[in-house]
Amino acid sequence: MLQRRLIKLASASSNSALRPQVPSRVPPSLPFSRPSSSPQLSGIVAPRWYSAQPETTPQQPPAAETSSPQSTAADSAVKEDPIKKELDAKSKEVLELKDKYLRSVAEYRNLQEQTRREVAAARDFAIQRFAKDLIDSVDNLDRALTTVPKDKLVPENQHLVTLHDGLKMTENILMQTLKKHGLERFDPAEANETFNPNHHEATFQTPQPDKQDGTVFFTQSKGFLLNGRVLRAAKVGVVKNS
Repeated sequence: MLQRRLIKLASASSNSALRPQVPSRVPPSLPFSRPSSSPQLSGIVAPRWYSAQPETTPQQPPAAETSSPQSTAADSAVKEDPIKKELDAKSKEVLELKDKYLRSVAEYRNLQEQTRREVAAARDFAIQRFAKDLIDSVDNLDRALTTVPKDKLVPENQHLVTLHDGLKMTENILMQTLKKHGLERFDPAEANETFNPNHHEATFQTPQPDKQDGTVFFTQSKGFLLNGRVLRAAKVGVVKNS
């Protein structure tokens, strides 16, 4: 029995001498093999086995490039500044209110001007319908005066002269009153006017050697203007030599 144990010890020592030496710098925390629990080798210390590869530490991922702390803080302060944000919103609101105010003022002034024109037109042409109805009476009064021959207005016909003078005075007072309200009568032939289609209505044309073409030489019925607007065009005869 003793001889067998000695032989085993000798063989174990020879095997350990042939195995490679493990560097002493390897940390002792690595795992090692425990000795066999056999009763025959309980008094023999078994050799420890270490890994021959050096321990590697995991590589850290490269740190992301970061900007300067001062610039980052300034940018975040600008972006997240509630006072500046509120100030921008108020400035925008002020511009919108100013634009609405200017538009409202312009619309109000346009409305004032339009109302003023409408009131002036209503005042100027309020008697237009009444003036049209009155024109016929003025025409009849004018015809009555023109039908009396001038050779009959002599002292022997004193009653006719008095009547004619009374009608003439009535016509003058009536025309002055109508003129105060903007109604005026015009005679194109008396003023020797050129034919104007806006104021005249040509009823016939005839040659007149001593007059130019387009000249009004006869007035069939006189025209009327109400505040510069033609209320009734004058019916006239026009010269046409060609």
